[in-house]
Amino acid sequence: MTKSDESTMTVEQARKISAPLYAALNKPAEKDVAALLAEACNDDYRSFHTNQDFLTRDQLGEVFTRMGETVPDLAWKVVDIHVVDDMMIVRGEATGTPVAEFWGAAPTGKSFRTMAIDVFTVRDGKLATGYHVENWVTALEQLQAS
Repeated sequence: MTKSDESTMTVEQARKISAPLYAALNKPAEKDVAALLAEACNDDYRSFHTNQDFLTRDQLGEVFTRMGETVPDLAWKVVDIHVVDDMMIVRGEATGTPVAEFWGAAPTGKSFRTMAIDVFTVRDGKLATGYHVENWVTALEQLQAS
């Protein structure tokens, strides 16, 4: 989006811009994740998992693909989107049943349901940066519960 368009981004535009990224997170082992991320994200996209540390678009695609192999039924639902200038805040929900070790937890046949918060900036109609937090602690507790 250009500077004059930044303040006019609507929730519907934000949904359209971010949709390919979230499509890549739904059963990613069955998708062309790289193509979906290229559609959603600028070439120099940075996905921050701390305030300083980030993955490039290609590295993020590799993570999505590995997650899809570990959690074949991975589903990522957008629950709510808010827009502020050139930023969108997305509240989402991730669900799935790991079939292999997942963040150090052995597969148990149990599923997880957890919340995610993503804060994206938009440049030229595509995602420029993303800061994300997922509640993996709760997901792991669900997988290990007796």
